[in-house]
Amino acid sequence: MTRAGVSLVIILGIINLLLVLFQVSTGKRWLKVNFIWHRRLGLLLLFTAIIHAILADLSH
Repeated sequence: MTRAGVSLVIILGIINLLLVLFQVSTGKRWLKVNFIWHRRLGLLLLFTAIIHAILADLSH
């Protein structure tokens, strides 16, 4: 699956990388955010990582 000529697997991979960087930054207290947002974005990371893995597996 592609969007604007770019694979959806790559797009989700980049989103996952950004979410991981955010999670580490807030966990290390480099960024100050409410714990609710840390938790919500952690769940979003989980779901996008699962979708990313399924699409990557199906594409090969």
